[in-house]
Amino acid sequence: MAKKNDPFAALMVISQDQQGYFTTKQAIKAGYADNTHPYHVRAGNWERVWRGIYRMAHQPTPEDGEMMMWLLWSRGRDEKPQATLSHQTALSLFELGDFNPAKIHMIVPPTFRRNSRLPKAVVLHQTRLASGEFTQLRGLMVCRPLRALCDIASTHPDMVDDLQPIAAEARRRGLIVEREIAAMKKTESAKKIIQSLFQ
Repeated sequence: MAKKNDPFAALMVISQDQQGYFTTKQAIKAGYADNTHPYHVRAGNWERVWRGIYRMAHQPTPEDGEMMMWLLWSRGRDEKPQATLSHQTALSLFELGDFNPAKIHMIVPPTFRRNSRLPKAVVLHQTRLASGEFTQLRGLMVCRPLRALCDIASTHPDMVDDLQPIAAEARRRGLIVEREIAAMKKTESAKKIIQSLFQ
């Protein structure tokens, strides 16, 4: 357990849960004065990866690339990420299909706003998620496979034939269960998509 007067240990606890990443506010909460942050970057202790987001330089490179960084980028005033990894990005995390998207797809709430330009590495989809449509995977907030498949099928109806074997595999692996199929079928638009996925 980190001592109260040990900022390094406190920040390590935070960053380990976030694949080595942390925010300016988290560093301050751990005990680092705001004016010391540039020093830690120059000394090579921290890497500044985005405005207000750093990474512990000595921690191993995350296997999920920069996904955690973009979730932290989406944080609200309460410092909690508002985004959920979605679409092809979510399926790649579950190792379903051969997806290796060039951009990171994330669902954010309709109220999500940023004053700065959207990063080129990110594709945002603004909508609301039901509580059973996302989960945690390796510390990342991720759409469950059924939701991801439905989102891709709704925007790319021509891909449904390619998505059917992925849906079958996800079901076989227990990543899609009957109760979530039943829950999503309550929406008329999703019902049609699900029927096409599980023909």
